[in-house]
Amino acid sequence: MDKNVFKDVNYGMYIVGAKNKKNVGCVINTLTQLTSVNPIISICVNKDNCTNSVIKEAKKFSVSILDEQINPNVIATFGFKSSNDTDKFADVEYEMVENIPVLLTGACSYLICEVIDYIDVETHDLFIAKVIATKKINNNVPMTYKYYQETMKGKAPQKAPTYVDDNVSKDNFVCDICGYVHEGPIPDDFVCPICGADASHFKKKEA
Repeated sequence: MDKNVFKDVNYGMYIVGAKNKKNVGCVINTLTQLTSVNPIISICVNKDNCTNSVIKEAKKFSVSILDEQINPNVIATFGFKSSNDTDKFADVEYEMVENIPVLLTGACSYLICEVIDYIDVETHDLFIAKVIATKKINNNVPMTYKYYQETMKGKAPQKAPTYVDDNVSKDNFVCDICGYVHEGPIPDDFVCPICGADASHFKKKEA
């Protein structure tokens, strides 16, 4: 099976927020609108993500729709760190809506959702939810997964449903945290533009 075929499927880029005793969140790229009357959506979240268990407990979550102006460090924090040991909302502008954290900076709009049901899809859970509130924040262009990959040179974390283990040239170095590929030698002071890892996390990978 050529998993690169799945790269031809279109996706967006979103941050899902939830709350129990603390605010949690993660990056996803799988959101689908299922109905237009009394809108219902679905999202897919890895079972190993802290955000998954909090959504199951709280029965609510937010979806912040990211725009092309977002700081890549925000994606690095929400995509490649764990809410178990990191307050991901500490250094971003956000507000609480329906007691759920919603990202403001780097997002063009958001949805507030109530969980109707969820379906076990092996490594992930597919959450089906009713949209109870929405807000347009700005008129920036929503970020697509294609833009994230090709313009920002971002990679999917291993927990993402769209993760593909790419073969890269032996002259390239790969970040062992986020999968970012750097062409050519790695300077000692190099910092990954996606997850912020230092040069020690870059390994040469044979094709």
